[in-house]
Amino acid sequence: MALLKIDTAFNIDLEFEIAEFHKRLLAYMIDYTLLIIYLFMMKYLLHGETDSYSSLVLGMDEGRIATDILAISVPMLFYSLLTEVFMNGQTVGKKILGIRVISLDGGEATLGQYIYRWIVKFFEWPFLFGFIFLSTPTIIVYTFITAICGIAVVVTIAVTEKNQRIGDIIAGTVVVNTKTKMSLDDTIFMQVAETNYQVIFPEVMRLSDRDINTIKSVLTQASKRNNFDMCNRVADKVKEVLKIKSDMYADQFLEKLLEDYNYLATRE
Repeated sequence: MALLKIDTAFNIDLEFEIAEFHKRLLAYMIDYTLLIIYLFMMKYLLHGETDSYSSLVLGMDEGRIATDILAISVPMLFYSLLTEVFMNGQTVGKKILGIRVISLDGGEATLGQYIYRWIVKFFEWPFLFGFIFLSTPTIIVYTFITAICGIAVVVTIAVTEKNQRIGDIIAGTVVVNTKTKMSLDDTIFMQVAETNYQVIFPEVMRLSDRDINTIKSVLTQASKRNNFDMCNRVADKVKEVLKIKSDMYADQFLEKLLEDYNYLATRE
């Protein structure tokens, strides 16, 4: 299984398993199937039938077309973007297959990166609006055309070192395996519930977002592997950079840094 090694700001290599091509393909097929199901369900709910669009070619009902665009095409168009943004790099298909999108620096992808990935799916967009004017058989043709255009995606994934498609290359992202369910615990967010919370390391705000993401990734991997050697090395590096001292265990020290960061960042 291909591994992606990311050299972090603390000179610690983080390892991620690059998602296998068949997982990406199956995830895409699941998402595409969900969109098709949504399409036909909405056609039926809005119009009580699923194949009366050929008549629209001669006499188009502008109100009906506008309704279809807003209720069907737009949600389908933004499906992959919104799910990846709000599900931490996963669509429904990716979540089922246990893969996700991350930034090449090892942290969560940014909104801008998700948008770049989404824009490069332009070859699918004619299908999302073409069904409004055409019949169900033509939807099948559109699906076939989309599959043909997808060959370029397959070739790109096959020849790139990190199994990236064009959208990943432009956005600076990669798709990796994940063996745990995604939640807020997989981000740098940490809920600080104490009303009288005491900040111990205000120097943490001198770290960059990438540094904070690295610390979170190191803690996550250390917990999964029950190996805290990386924590010791990162903790030593942070203390050196920030010129601070602490007698805490390395993992506790890094956890406290994240808590202080979240507390201070939410009050800026």
